[in-house]
Amino acid sequence: MALRNIRTLGDEILTKKSKEVPQLTERTQELIDDMLETLADANGVGLAAPQVGVLKRIVIIDVSEEDAMRARDEEEKDRPTQSPSSVLSGRFIMINPVMVESDGEQTGSEGCLSVPNKVGEVTRPNHVIVKYRDREFKEQTVEAEELLARALCHELDHLDGKLYVDLVEGDLTDLEGND
Repeated sequence: MALRNIRTLGDEILTKKSKEVPQLTERTQELIDDMLETLADANGVGLAAPQVGVLKRIVIIDVSEEDAMRARDEEEKDRPTQSPSSVLSGRFIMINPVMVESDGEQTGSEGCLSVPNKVGEVTRPNHVIVKYRDREFKEQTVEAEELLARALCHELDHLDGKLYVDLVEGDLTDLEGND
């Protein structure tokens, strides 16, 4: 595994549409491993292949820490916890993901590893269903809400050459504590 450079705003590869992955190869597995290491090193929620300079329809999303904290907060408030089917956490490796349904609305602060130290308010669907192939190239479906739905929309946009900065309502702002 190796860390890959994360491409930033202004790099034209971020505006290009990615190509489907026709089959799983050793190089694709290596790319996935590199993306996992790069995402962990950057302490991000999601990473799409174009962000590391590869125009393939591959996305990694890791929402395990955020969901674990949210579930713990709910338990502390003495509320009943959500059933396992409605609390999605963990890491998702998605090859050729396709949004098959979206509804509802959520507006919140969003950032991107390709736009370092900036955030902006973005409105996204609150509920999505995405079909994809997993690391073994088996077809999977995920139904998501809130943070995971936002992350899925954000990363799938990357695969089509779209950046969240085009959806920001108002101005981008600097993250506090960063110079």
